[in-house]
Amino acid sequence: MIVVDDVHKHFGGFRAVDGASFEIAKGSITGLIGPNGAGKSTVFNVIAGLLKPTSGRVLMEGEDITGLAPHELFHKGLLRTFQIAHEFPTMTVRENLMMVPGSQHGETLWNALFRRREIAAEEAALADKAAGVLDFLTISHLADEKAGNLSGGQKKLLELGRTMMVDAKVVFLDEVGAGVNRTLLNTIGDAIVRLNRERGYTFCVIEHDMDFIARLCDPVIVMAEGKVLAQGTADEIRRNEAVIEAYLGTGMKHREMAGA
Repeated sequence: MIVVDDVHKHFGGFRAVDGASFEIAKGSITGLIGPNGAGKSTVFNVIAGLLKPTSGRVLMEGEDITGLAPHELFHKGLLRTFQIAHEFPTMTVRENLMMVPGSQHGETLWNALFRRREIAAEEAALADKAAGVLDFLTISHLADEKAGNLSGGQKKLLELGRTMMVDAKVVFLDEVGAGVNRTLLNTIGDAIVRLNRERGYTFCVIEHDMDFIARLCDPVIVMAEGKVLAQGTADEIRRNEAVIEAYLGTGMKHREMAGA
């Protein structure tokens, strides 16, 4: 689905991404981990079009998408969520979902004046789809709540729901567990697994919670100092001495890494 080919991203003399290469298989839930400053979010931003790489390229299903803008990638089915959710706080949860699909008829003044019937039909269809998304995520009871009033975990569910409104092909999730309680994190994990298995979504997940990564992800890619350090199953990564060294700066064993 995605090929990252020798990507570099420099900020002046600082090499945030320094020759990273990896692949995200279609239909996988791939984990991307590493210590703070490893370059994980930067490479996400390069893939998602928020940053242009200094060099290297990104392919999606064989097409070179390097440097395409986020809205262009959105229409190709590539979406990225953020560690801090980007909801419209004064709009309801339902309205946040209905805002997502692009090229809606009501976006132009002409249509708003002369194609009201079509707009009404389109809005009804979007409302039905939003209701299905809310039901899938088990947050139907929040449909009319202002998005700004949601908890951190509920906002992460809303962001996941927004990807469902456009039937995304590949979704990049940046620290989906940040600020989320364990119960909601399990709900988010369940939704990711269902979207992967039932709807064929491909995911790449940045996360520091190794239990969450181990439950969802195979393979797991480890970055350190802007490069790919290792790749394998969660168990293989946990036993990898180079990975433990990158996280802790010592040769400590797996149990200490898991608690880091």
